[in-house]
Amino acid sequence: MPKVRNAGTFTEQMFWNWIRSTLRRKSMFWKPIANVRNKAKVPYNGPNKRRKFSFICSSCNKAFSAKEVAVHHLIECGSLTCAADLPGFVERLFCEEEGLTLLCNKCHNKIHE
Repeated sequence: MPKVRNAGTFTEQMFWNWIRSTLRRKSMFWKPIANVRNKAKVPYNGPNKRRKFSFICSSCNKAFSAKEVAVHHLIECGSLTCAADLPGFVERLFCEEEGLTLLCNKCHNKIHE
């Protein structure tokens, strides 16, 4: 594939992957995502003295650490392979709380298989 983007350093696919990755990183600062995490947060009562909170998976209802959970979009963000995909992708990525849920990594992976 020819490198036609970013002064000849990106292929078309690399460019759109970079745009998608950048948008996903910025979505971590989106308030509805933080709100979904906070609503699933409960005090931790286990043996690990450093851990203060657990998060309840909305699917299996078990408690997990922050590293073991992910905010899941109920409506998949979809692909981002060209400029025509951009408006829909952004609209779905930056959705409100009703379009999000918190899942443990195991439940999240099951959905995306």
